[in-house]
Amino acid sequence: MNNPISLRLLNQQLICPQFHSPEEVVSYMCAIQAQEYRMMRWAVEMRTRKPSHQAFKKAFDEGMIVRLHLMRGTWQLVSAKDYWWMLDLCAPKAISVTKGWMSSNKISIPDEELVQIREMIAQAADDKGSATKEDIVQTLAEKGIRMDDHRLSYHIRMAEMCGIICSGDLLPMKATYALTANKVKPATKMDRDEALTMLTRKYFQSRQPATLEDFVWWSGLNISDCRRGIEMLGNSIRMENWRGRAFYLTDDCRTRGFRKDTYTLIPPYDEYLISYKSRDIVLSPEYRHKAHSNNGLFQPIIAHDGMICGNWSPFKENWQGEYFMGEHQQEGALDAWQRYKNYQKG
Repeated sequence: MNNPISLRLLNQQLICPQFHSPEEVVSYMCAIQAQEYRMMRWAVEMRTRKPSHQAFKKAFDEGMIVRLHLMRGTWQLVSAKDYWWMLDLCAPKAISVTKGWMSSNKISIPDEELVQIREMIAQAADDKGSATKEDIVQTLAEKGIRMDDHRLSYHIRMAEMCGIICSGDLLPMKATYALTANKVKPATKMDRDEALTMLTRKYFQSRQPATLEDFVWWSGLNISDCRRGIEMLGNSIRMENWRGRAFYLTDDCRTRGFRKDTYTLIPPYDEYLISYKSRDIVLSPEYRHKAHSNNGLFQPIIAHDGMICGNWSPFKENWQGEYFMGEHQQEGALDAWQRYKNYQKG
């Protein structure tokens, strides 16, 4: 197998991106982690040929890209055309995970309450078109209902995973919620095997080379489902060993286009790290704490030829980067910074 780092850069669209529009990128990636509301935009646009903040906003506001809690019970961006089959496939496990979190936090929500609050959340989203959490709180208060923010967050999350609400319009700092029926067109129902095959194909096509364990981690599905997904791909996927590990690659794996001495400014929670259970291929274990904490907080990172080597500050007016490994020339990082600043203007 060729250098797995260069293959990942190419297939994750971080080097020589193939796509022009943000919705193409999100569909290709199947799902993009969207934990950080402001930086999820760069996570998508950095994978386009000409990054543009306005292009992302247009696709988001028009419902071509939607944000919701889905895989592993966390925030994801998915394309509208993938929304319904992904919800059918991934939501049952995600709901189970979320109920487990609720239990560990000693929060119990009866089904009757879930249905009642879900209807009120839907009403707020329908009335406002794009409702903020404050709008939902006001709607509940008008019905004489008050609850703490933590409990309400679980109600909103469950409403998302049930397909009632998804993201509304893109605001600079604050998430909004829309009625899914008003945002995403209905789609023909896909049977489970077809959906599982689609998810598996999209994952390995955009994250390769990756292991079975990586896929299980990313998808949040059971290992038996993940094995079946790989089996259903048949001869379009193959396994290769690299340093004692079994990696999967698809028949259309990108291998050409890698440019040496390239710097990439990667946002927190990006798929370049979060797609994989084992991240040591691109991140030396001794510096893991520089990229993410043990409890899942991810930092903005700098990659030089794919290896994580430093941290950067996305919200500063001028370039601020710190390196924790290797020797580096400032010019390459400044070129990457200029691309990021141009995206913000575009």
